[in-house]
Order: sequence, then C-alpha cells, then structure tokens
Amino acid sequence: MEKLLYNLESFLRRHITRGGFLRICLGAILVFIAENKFLKFAFAKSKKFPPRQKKDIKVDHDLISVSGKDPYQNTVKAIAALGGMSRFVNKGDVVVVKPNMAWDRNPAQAANTDPQVVAALVELCYKAGAKRVNVFDVPCNDARRVYVNSGIEKAAKEKGAKVFFADHWNVVKAQFPYKSPMENWPIIRDAVVCDTFINVPVLKDHSLAGLTLSMKNLMGVCSGTRGLIHMDIGRKLVDLTDYIKPELTVIDATRVLTKNGPSGGNLEDVINLDTVIASQDATLADYYAAQLVKRDPQTIPNIKEAVNRGYGITDPAKADILTVAL
Repeated sequence: MEKLLYNLESFLRRHITRGGFLRICLGAILVFIAENKFLKFAFAKSKKFPPRQKKDIKVDHDLISVSGKDPYQNTVKAIAALGGMSRFVNKGDVVVVKPNMAWDRNPAQAANTDPQVVAALVELCYKAGAKRVNVFDVPCNDARRVYVNSGIEKAAKEKGAKVFFADHWNVVKAQFPYKSPMENWPIIRDAVVCDTFINVPVLKDHSLAGLTLSMKNLMGVCSGTRGLIHMDIGRKLVDLTDYIKPELTVIDATRVLTKNGPSGGNLEDVINLDTVIASQDATLADYYAAQLVKRDPQTIPNIKEAVNRGYGITDPAKADILTVAL
C-alpha cells in the first residue's frame, strides 16, 4: 500500500501542475456539493415562505371509499363522488400530484403509489382545465431507478404530466404563524407555489411511524436531513400538513404492504384491498385508512397529534362517509 501511494504521489508531481491540482480539488468539491442535499440547501437562494392558502372548496361528502378491481376507475369514481375534479382544479391552474415515489420497487411490491391512481388524477386535472400537472417526489433510493421501476413516471407522462426530479437548489424556508419545530425547514418550492396540491400516498406499514399515510407522504416535499423529522414526528407531520394544506388527499389502498415497511420487497407481505380513499380532510383520510387495516389510529403519532389538537375531522363517526363497491 505504501509503495502504491508513493507511486501515485510521484505520478501526480510529474504530470499535474499546481494549478491543475487545484482545479481537480475544486471540481471534486463542486461534485460533492452537487450530490449533498444539505449543502444544496445551504448554498441555495431560499427565503422564508408563509403557509399555502387552501382554496375554499365545497364537497358532496367528507370522505369517499371506493372498492373495485380497477384502481384507475376506483379513483375516477371517488373524485366524481366528491363532486368532480373541477371542485379542486380551476382553468389555468398549476397542479401538484404528489405520489409516494420513494423506493426502487415495482407496483406489485406496494411500496409506492399505484401508477394507475396517479394517471387517473393527472387526466382528471387536465380535463378540469389545469395548465400544468407536476409530479415529483424526493426518493429514498436512486431517483432515476425509482421513477422508472415504480411505473409512475411512464403512467403520468402518458397523461401529459410534467414528471421531474425535485430541485434541491430551489427551496423555500417554511414559516409558521405559531412556534413549530418545522420552522425554516427547506421545502421544495414547486410544492408551495402551486394552485392545487393533491396528496397521493400509498397505505402501508412503516417501522418508525406505524403507517405511511397522507401526512407522512408530505415528507417527500422536504429537502434537508429528513431523518430528523422522525424525532417528535407526530407534531412535525401535522405542522407540515398545515403548511402545505393539500386541497385533496387520495390514499391508494389497492395493494397494501402489511409489514417490513416502508420499503418492503417481499410479495408475501402484500395484501390486496383494491380500495381508493378520497377526502378533502387529511386527518379524516388517515384515520379511516388506519381503521381499514385494523390499526388503532391513536397509535399512529400524527393521527394522535391531530386528534389532541383538534386538527381536521377527528371523529369518523360524525363524518359524512360514502362507501362504494364497483
């Protein structure tokens, strides 16, 4: 090893000038910064941004649950039963459809949102008059592999969506009207400056959070060191939801990863529920989805926090819920 290092040092001295060496070092530093999300945020031109202003939308029911063998049609029916996508999307709107697109898994493994649920939402948005529909996530695995293997990139693009990798240079610092542990957290700007935000998680097991639901899915619009969000996660997820204020939540429960989440990989851990849940209220959607897989909602940190704070509809027994079987 010593001989190898000596030979390398001799080669560099003979063949690389001091200026060339400095250029190599500078190039290495720039590559490091380009691949480091924390440093991207540190160098990014970001400024404090207040929470999104949610549209005042009247819907026909508080929550819709549609079951059938076709996830695309389940999604179409669920949105129609709420009153139609035109309730949420106006002509000329820029819309974000935010799936769970975090893991290098295929649709059968149920770690990501079903691509047909995403495709249906994109098409409905354009039919309602959307100018542009953006689809993106901040994956945990390699983004290029995740976008392809999840099937979401292809399905969304076929319906006209703009599918892109989240830009960690283009972030804003979350600003709250109250004291929040998410204050100044870097948020992907495209998630904040849109006209309509549609949150489309997959229902699945999560080793730390209990379940991945709509509030947990919003971690995918965050830059920075996201693992820190898991500390006091209930409070942070409710605050994050209150910051983004999705106009519509659509939970994909077509195939459900029942254990070894969030990434899974074993088909034996997956069950078919063939259900799509849609609601204007994130808390109600998460509560209902937890009950669907027979989990006590109060054991899920963000649901417990929402109930304690009275954030959203926290009692499904008092909600107007419509269930449909196709």
